Amino acid sequence: MAVIAVLGLGNFGTALARNWLQADNEVRGWTVEQEVFDSINDNEINEKYLADVPLTGLSVSMDIATAMQGAEIVVLALPSHVVLKVVDDVLPHLAPEQILLDLAKGLAPGDQLISDVIEEKLKAHDLHNQLCVMMGPTIAPELARGVYTTALVACNDVALATKMAKILSTQTLSLAAADDPLGAEYWGAFKNVIALACGVVDGLKEDGRGGDNLKAAVFTAGYREASLLLPEMGASPATALSAAGIGDLFVTATSPFGRNREMGERLGRGQSLAEAEAEMVMVSEGVRAARMFKELFATAGLSAPFVDTVCALLDNDVDIDGFLGRVMAPS
Repeated sequence: MAVIAVLGLGNFGTALARNWLQADNEVRGWTVEQEVFDSINDNEINEKYLADVPLTGLSVSMDIATAMQGAEIVVLALPSHVVLKVVDDVLPHLAPEQILLDLAKGLAPGDQLISDVIEEKLKAHDLHNQLCVMMGPTIAPELARGVYTTALVACNDVALATKMAKILSTQTLSLAAADDPLGAEYWGAFKNVIALACGVVDGLKEDGRGGDNLKAAVFTAGYREASLLLPEMGASPATALSAAGIGDLFVTATSPFGRNREMGERLGRGQSLAEAEAEMVMVSEGVRAARMFKELFATAGLSAPFVDTVCALLDNDVDIDGFLGRVMAPS
């Protein structure tokens, strides 16, 4: 049995907590949302995010030090735009033996990997805690109800990744170890851009312009660009074929639960970006990732027409027809 602190009790954090509780681990949760705290504390469910998932045995707190105390593994189950702020709150309470597991799929400001920034923060505080990342096709409602799910735990220290994968795997969550955290993180972010673009096609089905043929073409264009450019940034080409690559991309681009695909669908139905963001409960990481990859590739001198076109749509520089024309242009 492991003692696991899950920092962040949105969809994914809640689903993981449920899995680890069922595997007889001791799980502590932390949230900043009063309604989530009250719901779990009073009724043993997370009414806001996964109302049909019992969380019997989950200890929940709104104090980060309390949630972390005595935990062997501290899981950062937070979106990319807030994870680094939370890390600043985590650092003063880290015990030397605690291992950090980052789940955020995105890039940090300054075109850095989130894990690299976390490492920099640890070093600045003279802390030597080990850090892994976890990436893969993990739609939270399915994971929570016990649908078999695979993902990667990646770390430059493959022995640590193997240890973490063994500890955190359950009957229905199968984790494999990998030694390419850079590639896993890049794919974890880039697939959100592709999923957003695929969602645009889903939104066009209402007026007959969308369809599976077109969605497959958009999917292929995005996957081709990622497969060509991410190795140029240092990712292992093999990661494209893993759960963190094609696996995560497939589920994010096709599942009705994918928030990046949903964002694209809203744009395809004619909503503006501001309107879509105002109506969605959860953040679409693909918007931020598209803009950051555009800057990242430009800085590296790499041509990225797919990413550039997604950004043009987000910024209203092209309409839907212009977006499709540019994505479908021969490469």
